[in-house]
Parts: sequence; C-alpha cells; structure tokens
Amino acid sequence: MEDKLHDYRKSYEKASLIRENLDENPIQQFRTWFYDVERFGGVDEANAMTISTIGEDGFPKSRIVLLKSYDENGFVFYTNYESEKGQALQNQPQTCLSFFWPNTERQVIIKGLAEKVPENVSDQYFASRPKGSQLGALVSNQSSVIKNRQVLEDELKALEKKYADKEVPRPENWGGFLVRPESIEFWQGRPNRLHDRFLYTKSEYDWNIDRLAP
Repeated sequence: MEDKLHDYRKSYEKASLIRENLDENPIQQFRTWFYDVERFGGVDEANAMTISTIGEDGFPKSRIVLLKSYDENGFVFYTNYESEKGQALQNQPQTCLSFFWPNTERQVIIKGLAEKVPENVSDQYFASRPKGSQLGALVSNQSSVIKNRQVLEDELKALEKKYADKEVPRPENWGGFLVRPESIEFWQGRPNRLHDRFLYTKSEYDWNIDRLAP
C-alpha cells in the first residue's frame, strides 16, 4: 500500500532574506539567526543539529547531536570517539551539519572538516556536565552491540556506588570535535517554493557570498 503525502504542504511566509541584510561574516549571521529562534517563540533544543558522516561501508549516515559551542574557528559537539560517528570522522573528516528551525522557517547547512578539540577543552566541558551524564559516558560503549538494557542499568548502579564521593574522570575515548566550516548556506523559506538561499564559501582571506536558485 502506498501512502501518498501530496497534501502535506505549507506556504513559507514569515520572512525574506536579501543580500543587503546579510552579515559579511557567516558566524555572525549564524549567531543572529540562532537567537532569532528564541525571539520568534523558540523551539525545543535550538542547538539540535543533524550531522552527516561517511562510514566504512561507503554509506552516508545522519543523526541528531547537540551543538555545545561555536566561534570564528567553527562548531563544537561532543561524542564517544569510538562510536560509529567518531570513527567515521577520524577516518574521513569531511562532514555536514544542518539546522532546521521551523518557527522561523529557516535552515543552515554547514560543510566542513572535523578535528578533535584539545584534551583540556574536553576536560573542561566534561567537568561541567551533570554527574549522571558523566557516568552515562562511562557506561556506554557507544554504537557497540549489547545484550539488553539491564547491562547498562547494572553498570550504572556500580559506577554510582564507585563514584558516590569522587569526581568522575573523563573517559579517554570521549571528547569534542570542532567542525571548521568550508561553506555555510542560509536558507529562508518563501512562498511558492521560491526560497531565498545564500551560500558563503571560504576563500583565502575572506568569505564569498552567492545567491543560489531555490
């Protein structure tokens, strides 16, 4: 049986995007749009982003992670380095991050190269996490096959007892990735599918900005 979704349509009419209103710096433009999400009523986890990687099997894979910081160098998130995504990024650092904010009818698509952040940066972030999240990082051998959930629950209980009165150390296989952008696209939904799209492409000293057809 075929499920036809022809009637799932929406007219995007909340805003427009013109060249004159763009910041010359895409990081500043991202910052403006990020805080616009809250100004326009907010969404759950505005820092949620899709990250796409290429695995050893040659297939792309996308999943949601949380952006934890960003600056002129790029965009930072944290994961288990031995997880599927962690291994994929170390083997093939080309990656894509994308944000979709439905309340502003906007997308941001970032292509870049991923690299591990310095250990002291991972240490500082890990120390800032709630203790339960710290223990979760120790418990989970992310992406590996496990027998059942009880394995995780039992390990968590053992670690809660072990670290009841002690600081939880950051696992050596857990830390941050910095994605250094090569291009950043800003997409604003418009009526009749004639969306506004602007692409920042990194040059030697600056960023080139081009309007793309929708």
